[in-house]
Amino acid sequence: MPSLFALATPIALLLPLLGQSSELAAGSAMVSAGEPVVSSQDANEKTASHKVILVSQRYPAQRTNVAPLDAFRGGQIVRQVRIQRRVILRIAPARNRNRNSLVAQLPRQGLNTQYEERKMDKCVPVGGIAGVQTGSGNRLLFFMRDARIISANLEKACRARDFYSGFYVEKSDDGKLCIDRDKLQSRSGAKCEVERMRQLIAVSE
Repeated sequence: MPSLFALATPIALLLPLLGQSSELAAGSAMVSAGEPVVSSQDANEKTASHKVILVSQRYPAQRTNVAPLDAFRGGQIVRQVRIQRRVILRIAPARNRNRNSLVAQLPRQGLNTQYEERKMDKCVPVGGIAGVQTGSGNRLLFFMRDARIISANLEKACRARDFYSGFYVEKSDDGKLCIDRDKLQSRSGAKCEVERMRQLIAVSE
């Protein structure tokens, strides 16, 4: 018959194991009763969400009632473009045939006929100029459709020979060519203002 000591030895060996099991059970109970256990992944996610909350609190989103299209248009710079129409008229040199017809319409005078300058209006109708001829110095001769001959003096720095092939002039609102206002432009690019105009009248000695 085994002794009592031999029977008690296995029980004594099992007692420490039973004590550890009870401690683990008690620890798990305390954990469950307290705060929940957070894993490393949950902790990272929680930290990230916390950062997002901080950023959103620092830069709060502002609500607006402005439509996106209106907001886009509001940031644009509006510029107004104005288009003006310009009409350029070209006055060509008087052809020999036209000059002869204009001269033929003038009163017949003797061979010793001379012309003198007389004052006239400051403007002439551009449409009334039939042709142009270069004179001496800075002077041009306008042959008008009403048989008049107009002497036009350009600026002192201009030369009449630059306009041997005619000139261009921008049409004004009144349709006239006036002194100290309009400029004649030659085909070579010279621009000159008309300073004086006189009508040539035939006189006899």
